Amino acid sequence: QVQLVESGGGLVQAGGSLRLSCAASGRSFSSYAMGWFRQAPGKEREFVAGISSSTYYADSVKGRFTISRDNAKNTVYLQMNSLKPEDTAVYYCAARRIHAVVRTGSGYDYWGQGTQVTVSS
Repeated sequence: QVQLVESGGGLVQAGGSLRLSCAASGRSFSSYAMGWFRQAPGKEREFVAGISSSTYYADSVKGRFTISRDNAKNTVYLQMNSLKPEDTAVYYCAARRIHAVVRTGSGYDYWGQGTQVTVSS
């Protein structure tokens, strides 16, 4: 029922910033918990940030990344500042029907196709 489309990825130098967007279809967006995950080559998918009525972050991005949502626009954002080469990955947007953030990908019901973020040193 839900389709998610990420945008905003690209190539940026270390120390730079990017803002990712995830546009969701459907009429129940405000009831979903939303998450951002990332996967680097040869690595497992990892939780980056999540938002329900509160926000949650992986320790590796805390203080640098900010997740937010605009329920009127059915959109969730990930503002990424002070980017590091180790942030390079495909970033995925995910939605969870239950309005509570979890840090495990299996807890989410819908996934976008991903957007590539590459940080050069």
